[in-house]
Amino acid sequence: MMNDFDDFLGLAGEFLPGNSTQLRLALMALLLNRSVLIEDVPGMGKTTLVKFFAKASGLEFRRIQFTNDLLPSDILGVSIFQKESEKFIFKPGPIFGELILADELNRGTPKTQSALLEALEENHVTIDGISHQLPERFCLFATQNPRGQLGTYPLPESQLDRFLFKFSMGHLNKAEEMELLLTGPRLMKIESQKMLLNKDKLRAGELAIREVKVSKMLLEYVTDVLQKSRLKDDHWGLSPRAGLDLLDAARAWAYFEKRDYVLPDDVQAVFPFVAGHRMFSGQSLPVASEQMKARELISQIPITKF
Repeated sequence: MMNDFDDFLGLAGEFLPGNSTQLRLALMALLLNRSVLIEDVPGMGKTTLVKFFAKASGLEFRRIQFTNDLLPSDILGVSIFQKESEKFIFKPGPIFGELILADELNRGTPKTQSALLEALEENHVTIDGISHQLPERFCLFATQNPRGQLGTYPLPESQLDRFLFKFSMGHLNKAEEMELLLTGPRLMKIESQKMLLNKDKLRAGELAIREVKVSKMLLEYVTDVLQKSRLKDDHWGLSPRAGLDLLDAARAWAYFEKRDYVLPDDVQAVFPFVAGHRMFSGQSLPVASEQMKARELISQIPITKF
């Protein structure tokens, strides 16, 4: 099973060179049925990443382009009265897919952004007092432009806390950029991409991650990290939900390191991507600075001897 995921990441790396960590994090979120926030300036490959994952995983793909006039009903769906049956018929919106691209999420108004809160946390949405279940496999990849760009609205902390990871794509090195210029845009090549995974393989990968062992000493270390994150007034402390996400992410990282147990190194590897956007969102920092501050914090916490 691991070979399937290695092949997937290898081919993804051909489409998006120089983004091996981001691709691994995205695949980890896909396996865990969780959501990801990708922040970067336009043209960095955010949409290419999501479209490749949709094509190669075989999941039902839906795209929502956020604008300042988008309404919650444009995302969730609407109940329409049908004359013939004299009943309201629910017409589901694009949120009822398996892999969702919420493009330029922070260009939507706060009211429209909040339409995603229930879906991200509870895997269902409520319309007109009726709950509608989302697909069993549901993963949302949201992109956003950096704060300060025209026409953007900051995401509230309650929404940021629902994203497992936040990362940026970053710039290519010289060799990678020359290769991109030589071979041309990747988006056109995605249409011919074959399916590399399926729902059964994704489910098997998820179960394998859940079985990665966590010792009591490791749990003590994660608890120390959570407790220490709440001791200073210059940033937000991590929530219990963030602690559960950190543990899931560490299990997934250990799995991709081909181990069936978690080490503190795994916690430290994923911590900037799990915690940066939750702790430092009030400081209007770029992604790299959020992650740097998160690394500084966890480096100051003593590791329990294993």
